[in-house]
Amino acid sequence: MNSEVNASRPPAPAPPRAAAGDAGTTGTGPNGVPPRGGGNGGAPGGVEVLGTASAGGWPADGCGCASCNRLRAAGVRHAPFDALIGGVPWAECDRTDVPGGHDVRGPAGERVLVAAGPGSAPEPAAGVRYDAVLLDLAGAPEHLGRLRGAGAVTAETHVAAVHVDHRVPSPAELGRRLGFWLRPDAGPWRTLLLGGSRSGKSAEAELRLAACPDVTYVATGGARDGDAEWAARVEAHRRRRPSRWRTVETTDVAGVLESAGGAVLVDGIGTWLAAAMDETGAWDDPAAAVPRVLPRLDALVAAWRGTAARAVAVTDEVGLSLVPTTASGRAFRDALGLLNQRLAAESEETALVVAGRVRELA
Repeated sequence: MNSEVNASRPPAPAPPRAAAGDAGTTGTGPNGVPPRGGGNGGAPGGVEVLGTASAGGWPADGCGCASCNRLRAAGVRHAPFDALIGGVPWAECDRTDVPGGHDVRGPAGERVLVAAGPGSAPEPAAGVRYDAVLLDLAGAPEHLGRLRGAGAVTAETHVAAVHVDHRVPSPAELGRRLGFWLRPDAGPWRTLLLGGSRSGKSAEAELRLAACPDVTYVATGGARDGDAEWAARVEAHRRRRPSRWRTVETTDVAGVLESAGGAVLVDGIGTWLAAAMDETGAWDDPAAAVPRVLPRLDALVAAWRGTAARAVAVTDEVGLSLVPTTASGRAFRDALGLLNQRLAAESEETALVVAGRVRELA
């Protein structure tokens, strides 16, 4: 007997509500984010998405994870992926199997690239600019960046997230991420991400730029000879980033910001400041440390304000930790706190990351 039915047999609950985007609406599915690119007759790119979830639906039957439980408690269920192309079920359209999915042709000549399932990254046909792409953005947002870089996805391409499941915590979180991934690629647009050690701030920065076609990753920490722990951390970051990203190891962050044409990720401001204090001798005279390093701060803030790039910078939030026990440590805290405030004042977005959760700051 169903454990949810007790001896008093109350009226049966209403069936789970279909989520917005799973029945009759188009676009990115369960998140309410408007689609990128134009459309026709309410079906952008000629595509009407009927269901957005993976094959088992979302929440998955029998799954007790937090993501599935939240939806189950709210009485929401997202239907498995299905779509119409030009009014015809996508599986009945002319299609060519490609690695990772299908190159589909609609009845009016629409070209749609469809991911085969969760974890799939469909290869585009050479020279084709697609009217729509239906991708596993929950699992592989970087594939969208690759398609953009190859010219297969343009500003006119309708992009939709399909095969969605409990790999994301909630539809709201998917919608938040899609807000970054479907945003126009061009800058200027500046984002400052603050957080403590191991807060997830670097992963959040990488996530925000995952769908960009052209990203320069600025590593300000550099190599540390003989430091195995630091080398392991650097390697973990490198493995997590898309392989097509360019990595520049430099403390000349201002120079990169002034010349960059694509997206830029600076990780991080704290190690940049430590190097600036080394170069100016600020560590040796803590009482005069901030005045000594201030010209470097001024130059960085000016470059941040003037950059044409879509830029994300990662920095340490120093105001929530213990008071440093040394004068030089307190000088570093003061300089970084000042720099964080100034960068935040010149940023369109500022957010605090705690335990992998993100709080946007007004």
